[in-house]
Amino acid sequence: MARPLGKVDQSYLARVIYPRLGAARREIVVGPRLGVDNAIVRVHPGKVMVATTDPLSYIPGLRPHESAWLSLHLIASDLTTSGFPPQYGIFDFNLPPEMRDEEFGEYWKAFHTECKRLGVSIIGGHTGRYQGCDYSVIGGGVLYSFGDEDKYLTSAMGREGDDIILTKGAAIETTAVLARSFPKTLKKELGAKLFERAHAYLGKVSTVNDALIAASVGIHRNGVTAMHDATEGGVIAAALELAAASGLGAELDLEAIPISQETEELCKVFGIDPLISLSEGSLILTCKPTETRRVLARLTGVNIKTSVIGQLTKSRFVYGVGERGRRKVRYPKFDPYWKAYWKATNKHWK
Repeated sequence: MARPLGKVDQSYLARVIYPRLGAARREIVVGPRLGVDNAIVRVHPGKVMVATTDPLSYIPGLRPHESAWLSLHLIASDLTTSGFPPQYGIFDFNLPPEMRDEEFGEYWKAFHTECKRLGVSIIGGHTGRYQGCDYSVIGGGVLYSFGDEDKYLTSAMGREGDDIILTKGAAIETTAVLARSFPKTLKKELGAKLFERAHAYLGKVSTVNDALIAASVGIHRNGVTAMHDATEGGVIAAALELAAASGLGAELDLEAIPISQETEELCKVFGIDPLISLSEGSLILTCKPTETRRVLARLTGVNIKTSVIGQLTKSRFVYGVGERGRRKVRYPKFDPYWKAYWKATNKHWK
């Protein structure tokens, strides 16, 4: 039986991964937990290291420099949910044998340029070609940063009554990657106007600015209390993960989650639900209700669309309110993006 693509499910993590985490160390402040983007390690009294990791990709439908930009921002988006900017990086590339030197050279040049722009120093890594390696995942990377212990955030710091804010909308990465991977098919299905709007989504697939700008308003009691970027499982999974990490529930206004016309129509073509589809570029954050207006103003002031989509509650359950009434929201069994991408690839969509 074919196993689902994408991240392994929660039960597998709980059964196989989390009970076996190597040596225990007292300086680990935050270790691996569901819905928590970063590890936090105390390196000195009052100082911590924030670190995260993610796959590196080379998506055939994207140009090398676009894949490089996307790969770096997927990792940096996790790191910056701490409120810290990325500082150092280590990257491992396991390349397909058929990848030409020129292709990877273009990829690496763009990768270096974006690291430099973000202030990331590349301090180590590994690069090689190996039989059995294939597109689109071609390795993995680590980003980390140092800062004051009282100034970091995690997705486990939300508090009852906090407002839940979403930036941009649903299925951002789904829209960006599918539009660029199958342009001829989607231009025909969506029409030129909607297709061009969907095709322009790649630059939205990052929450680096969203997170750092939101945190600049204030953190903890003075503003933002928790942040989490929406990746696999989309906006719904991200909201559930943040609530669970904080030991709380939530009340979500499902009608308040923005779904653009181009995203909605694209998802119809692939038969997928935008609320549970890959949505890197969407940031879920919580903040004190007294500070919500300031956070919204700061983000919208730099043209980042924001919406209040709910509140954290003391219940351990997440409820969604929409046109079907109030119902318990459950964690997606799988992200439909992966199946849709490979199904279209196997059908030779262009």
